[in-house]
Amino acid sequence: MRVQARGAVLHVAQHGEGPPLLLLNGGGGCPNYLTPVAELLPGFRRVLPDPRGTGESTGGPHELATALTDLEAVREALGLERWAVLGHSWGADLGLAYALAHPGRVTRLVSWAGTGIQNDRDWHAAYEASKDTEPRFEVAWNPEVHRSLLDDWRRFVKTPDLLARLARLEVPVTFLHMGADIRPGWPAAQLAALLARGEFRELPDAPHNAWLTHAAELKEMLRTCLEEYRG
Repeated sequence: MRVQARGAVLHVAQHGEGPPLLLLNGGGGCPNYLTPVAELLPGFRRVLPDPRGTGESTGGPHELATALTDLEAVREALGLERWAVLGHSWGADLGLAYALAHPGRVTRLVSWAGTGIQNDRDWHAAYEASKDTEPRFEVAWNPEVHRSLLDDWRRFVKTPDLLARLARLEVPVTFLHMGADIRPGWPAAQLAALLARGEFRELPDAPHNAWLTHAAELKEMLRTCLEEYRG
């Protein structure tokens, strides 16, 4: 499916039937690589957009506000009132920003392996020291899109009222940390304690890209996180 979105055409893949579930990939600047994860979640109408400027979507470098507008363009084109959101890595952070901007559109959010609302030097040092130990995962990416989004995210996390707004967010959010992720879990745990309807869960021994090594365990954990939404 192709969706017109303010100067770009977005490619959107869909799988299955059932309650709608938006899957947001990491990066930023990467196409949507979450098809293997979508296959773990039968029973949902899984929606996987290639972000602007990646994969089969047109466009170029853009800021967070445009990424959020693009998600709304996809939702409206699909004729959906609300959907659940599952975001991985950067997609987890994007999903949190989306829920904050459009809380009435999100039934629940699973923020999976995100980096949280921080720009901590210790965090980055630990990541750089250990990144070569992760299971190998190759994905094409657009470095210009990545840089534009990262720079704007660093501006976003410094917004004076951001934490106050998050504390008032009524969307149920599960912060799902991978136990063997080289990215620390404390930013997600802090957010889970801050949000009115936040919770923190961990999948022991699983790496950042858990579907590569722990597909069965990840499937069960995601099913549990989304169970209330399926109702």
